[in-house]
Amino acid sequence: MLDTPEAVVEALRENHERPHGPARTVTAEELVETAEVFEKPDVLVTALLELMTAYEFTGEQRKSPVVFARILKLWDTTPESFSPYEAHQVFWRFKWVTTSLLQVPEMPLASIDGWIDQMRSRYEAADHGVQPVAAMRYHLAHHTGAGAADAYDLWATRPRTDLSDCEACETRHHAWHHVVEGDDTAALDIWRPVLDREQECSEEPQMSQARALLPLLRAGRVDEARSHHLTGYRRVRGATGMQAEVGHHLEFCAHSRNEGRGLEILAENRPLFEAKGAPLDHLHFLTGAEVLLARLVEAGHDDTAVAGPPGRAWTAAELLAHVRGESEALADAFDARNGTTAVGDGRRARLALAPLLDEPLPLGLRVTAARTASADAAPVAPASAGIAIPDDFADLVREARRLARDGHPGDTRLWTRVAERLADATEPYDDALGPEDLLAAELAEDRAQQLWFKDRHTSGAAELDTAAGHFEKLDMPWHALAARARARAWVTAPGSRDGDAPAHAPDRTALDELLREAERLLTSAPFDGEPLGAAEAFYGADLRAERILAYLAVRYSVAFSAFQELHIALTGTEEDQEDPDRKGQVAAITERFETSTDTLCSEASRLGYPHQAANARQFRADLLARRGALAEAEEELRAALRDIESAGRPWRRPRPSLHLAQILLAQQRPQEATDLLHSVIADALAHDDPTLPLGPTYLLLGHAATHLDDVGGAVRHLSEAAARFDQADAPGSAVEARLQLADVLARSGRQADAVAVLESALTDVPPTVDARMTAQGRLTLGRGLRDLEEYLPAAEELLRLADTVAGWSEEDRGDVLTLVAAEAATTLALAERWEAADTAYERALAAHAEAPHPPLITLMMREFARLTLQTRDSEGTDTALEHLARADAVLAAVPSNQKDFAVWYERGENHYRRARILAEAGRFDEALPEAESAIAAHEEGGERGELPRAEAVRVAALIEGNGLDRAAAALTRLTAASARCRKAGHPQAADVLDALRQELRSR
Repeated sequence: MLDTPEAVVEALRENHERPHGPARTVTAEELVETAEVFEKPDVLVTALLELMTAYEFTGEQRKSPVVFARILKLWDTTPESFSPYEAHQVFWRFKWVTTSLLQVPEMPLASIDGWIDQMRSRYEAADHGVQPVAAMRYHLAHHTGAGAADAYDLWATRPRTDLSDCEACETRHHAWHHVVEGDDTAALDIWRPVLDREQECSEEPQMSQARALLPLLRAGRVDEARSHHLTGYRRVRGATGMQAEVGHHLEFCAHSRNEGRGLEILAENRPLFEAKGAPLDHLHFLTGAEVLLARLVEAGHDDTAVAGPPGRAWTAAELLAHVRGESEALADAFDARNGTTAVGDGRRARLALAPLLDEPLPLGLRVTAARTASADAAPVAPASAGIAIPDDFADLVREARRLARDGHPGDTRLWTRVAERLADATEPYDDALGPEDLLAAELAEDRAQQLWFKDRHTSGAAELDTAAGHFEKLDMPWHALAARARARAWVTAPGSRDGDAPAHAPDRTALDELLREAERLLTSAPFDGEPLGAAEAFYGADLRAERILAYLAVRYSVAFSAFQELHIALTGTEEDQEDPDRKGQVAAITERFETSTDTLCSEASRLGYPHQAANARQFRADLLARRGALAEAEEELRAALRDIESAGRPWRRPRPSLHLAQILLAQQRPQEATDLLHSVIADALAHDDPTLPLGPTYLLLGHAATHLDDVGGAVRHLSEAAARFDQADAPGSAVEARLQLADVLARSGRQADAVAVLESALTDVPPTVDARMTAQGRLTLGRGLRDLEEYLPAAEELLRLADTVAGWSEEDRGDVLTLVAAEAATTLALAERWEAADTAYERALAAHAEAPHPPLITLMMREFARLTLQTRDSEGTDTALEHLARADAVLAAVPSNQKDFAVWYERGENHYRRARILAEAGRFDEALPEAESAIAAHEEGGERGELPRAEAVRVAALIEGNGLDRAAAALTRLTAASARCRKAGHPQAADVLDALRQELRSR
């Protein structure tokens, strides 16, 4: 019952601990009504201040001035009802009221100006400095656009006072002034302490992170922009008091060409469309949404479903019209109130800004909202300027044929255009292009090739059979033979997405028969022979080249089939490899492979087409690498690249170069691999190769950057890899790239970035992703949330992971359950959910009994001891000491011969924690021996024990000097320990000890 002042004060304290939102605000309103009945107004003062705080931080500034008027009346009539803190808040919140009045277009400027005058008078009367008053004058001038430069100078040149905004917020205002003035460089320089988190408060850095996004993009600092979007958006998501900042993130998505991400943010913040308690901030949210929606509509996505105000479905065009009408009306209302066009001009300038990037900035996130064309259809490699698409249909076909004969990847785009033109049914066929069946065969071959690169091998083989049928009808046996051979080799390639890929070995009989047919053809239709029909005659002078290439295609198919068969044979179990019959089979398959690749290589060289010899070398290199013969594999690949150079076909370099980069990485040569991978991408772009797997290429670049300790490069490349896998419809690979990205971010200390990536990556994980990799990602997410002090979400994540791991087999589970359960228990304790923490604690002990993990269990017990003393006062010292006794028992049970376990460290930390707990309980005589036992234990660790030993010495000296009044002994201890630390190469530890020695001496 809230029938006493004490009960209401306790309810106010509990409400103050709740997150800002409607529930906290409603409770604050109810508590004001309850406090009004008491005779003394001191509780009412506290309740009104709490209500004003709730309005301020939930975007209800329209209501804030009325509450402050009541507070001011109480201040004037019963100032003794205010505590010193509350008295300070009276003057502090004059600033809140000024900015709240600016938020409401119905509030006349004269009233706001008069309010600032009253603020000045009260400040002067109370002998407060007037720098905060100058700040309010500036905010008014900045808002109206009248006299902003002079007002800024008057504010910026005055000294700060104890009533000035915090340094972080003032830094934001200074930086934003320069952004508005068009000086991004100065703004970003000013912003640095906030963006680097040297200055923080409840509103920072998230407000500055949102506002700095476009200046960072304009400055080309895209890596920083990505990071601030990832970390900053999490802190403003769904917050009505941060709707202007959400608008800036929407705007960033439009300008970084991440419209799909923008739609996702719009959906996550749908309630903000109805959050109108702070009209100016609401206008900024609407403007950000308008920028995004206008971009969608301009790109032709009028009918895209989007999230708008609740209650109905919206398309992009409909929501744009709605938002535009509301934001125009709001901007006009502010301009009418202000007598200037500043607010409307600012809105129009934001809408007029063109996207700041030419290509989407990879964010490392999985976008689950409806995607835009620019996100869906971003080409894997932009079209090269050298691959023009002729307008004339006949020229288009001729150019496609020319590129196809050279094996140039640019033919794909042209054949696609040919098919589109034919599908229009408006393109008259030109007999000068040869028989229509010839074009049908060529288009079938192109479709087959595209299916191959999508891993739809069986479907691709069917298209090749279709092409072969057309070639046979046209009396073009060489071309039919090549198509049949490729089809027979393809159907047995592993990894097909068709769902019906055969599991049997390659059809040697069919391929051998096709090879014999090729040899027969050499007699009846030799390379230099006469055309066999009108279609083949159409090739004219290229007939010899066409037949040679067809012959080599058959040889290639035989070699490819043998390569696949040998690869399958070598991937059996160890028992399979030791079986005598199996050994004989492998030997026969190996001989077939070597014979077919040797023949392909020699025939390609003899006939003058060394790029086919390069193919044979790539097969050899692959198998050599799988056997661990990396140097030999590298030699083959470099020879393949020389073959390609001599063939004059540079567009064939990317794949062997990509394989070579993998070999170099495996040989710990990351810089060479990096240089080579950049050349792979450059070649793909230069020769318009849409088939190169850029996802794996960027993934390798990310790995290489990690090996080079280039965190920024690793983040860029892994983010790009994830985006490329998304485009290639490879969700499993995309998740794995994001998990690797998050690991890089977490290991480099960027926990907030890692958490943002993991929250995205771990949503609807495909079953193809390795369960242990997913579990590691969830563990990293839980730890990241804990590092961000989001203890309850962290604990929930770890508990879910523990449940998952508990379902694994005993062999797979190992001691993972022990680790996860222990971390979950500690995190629940940090969240002060003690009942759940105690349950998780016992679960961890049970898991430890089955799969011991002493370091994690003893760490958990020490943390429980520490937190018990801090947050469970009723349980006291004895309970904390019980946890440490259990930790000692765990160590005592560890076998003396256990390897890779620093028992000295664990024992020393137990003594150290017991010393601290006893000292905090005032039991100094017991605490000192524990500290000395900690020193002795860490002594056993040698060089590794020096730093924890120094910390134990520091605590022992504090106990001696402060608790036991033995300053001389403490000084002697510190002098010796400091000298030891300097000798061991730990000057910072020595400085800490010296500082304590100086403090004790000064007493």
